[in-house]
Amino acid sequence: MNDTLQNILFVAPVLLFSVIAHEYAHGYAALRQGDPTAQQLGRLTWNPVKHIDPFLTILMPLMMGLASGWQVMLGGAKPVPVDPGNYRNLRRGDIIVSLAGVATNLVLAILFTILIALVGVVGRAVPAAGLTVGILQIMMIYGVAINLMLIVFNLMPIPPLDGSHVVKYLLPPRLSIKYQELGRYGFVILIAMLWFGGGFLRTWMRPAFIAQGALLQTVSPLIHPTVRELR
Repeated sequence: MNDTLQNILFVAPVLLFSVIAHEYAHGYAALRQGDPTAQQLGRLTWNPVKHIDPFLTILMPLMMGLASGWQVMLGGAKPVPVDPGNYRNLRRGDIIVSLAGVATNLVLAILFTILIALVGVVGRAVPAAGLTVGILQIMMIYGVAINLMLIVFNLMPIPPLDGSHVVKYLLPPRLSIKYQELGRYGFVILIAMLWFGGGFLRTWMRPAFIAQGALLQTVSPLIHPTVRELR
């Protein structure tokens, strides 16, 4: 129970920040493309209260963390509302807005990797700060993992995930319409996949784990020994 609580304390702040950044990016990109909907509805904000969804932000990552031994932690914030009809260019605007979230997660994964190194340098210079350095680095390691998993997960071609907004433009018009209609069942499909599609999900998420290993390898000499003790 103590280990579970510790993992929640390590994961929750990083996951919440990452999913809010993802949704904020959607809203900001939409604004730049001519759609002020998110701004007008008060969603272009970093206030977590405006973005928390009881299931996506709290229950889903908790259930997945417990079920996977904290190896897979997926969640989301309340989707930011956008009106594609306001985009200056519908196709370009839709693709830009849809990919803005995963682009932000990529930037965050790289930023967390850099922070691991910087905190590690501080740990070497100030040995007495070992415990604090270890805690911060664990949170940042989770930050790398979470953001890479959010990228790969959101690129799944399942409406209404971000990847579907690119795939629909690659299909013939009639097929594209039928494909987009799957969005009404998208949530059900995702829940079924999370519960019963373990093999597929592990295969699909593999690039995230490979990228995580590559990024962490670059800073491994600066990871403080207390990280192994705390995890």
